[in-house]
Amino acid sequence: MNDTTMWWVLAGGLVAFELTSGTFYLLMLGLGAAAAALAAMAGFGTNMQLVTAAIVGGVGALLLAQWRKRQPTTRQEANDQHLDLGARVEVEAWDALGTAQVKHRGAAWTAELAPGQTATPGIYRIQAMVGNRLVLEKI
Repeated sequence: MNDTTMWWVLAGGLVAFELTSGTFYLLMLGLGAAAAALAAMAGFGTNMQLVTAAIVGGVGALLLAQWRKRQPTTRQEANDQHLDLGARVEVEAWDALGTAQVKHRGAAWTAELAPGQTATPGIYRIQAMVGNRLVLEKI
């Protein structure tokens, strides 16, 4: 197997493994392997291919880490990005677990009460989103 083929197989394997793990760091390493494959196609030696893979993959991973640090980290910052906050929904009934099924934007959502609220039917405001649940407060 020649160097170019080896690097392309490695790049494909890293990208495939990234799809199963959900981390973008493996994608950056896959990009480094793809860059090394291009270096091999250009006729560079093994040492230059390794350096190319290390630099491209390493810089990609560092840039990804910097980008992730700038993303919202607190629950409040994450909630501020939801455009549904403040929207109104109607609750017809609450179940024994303190949750309800509500319609919002054409889809069924599971809703729960905000702390200090009582479970009565009526119109509620979306106070927060926790995972895929709406946290509601009575209007």
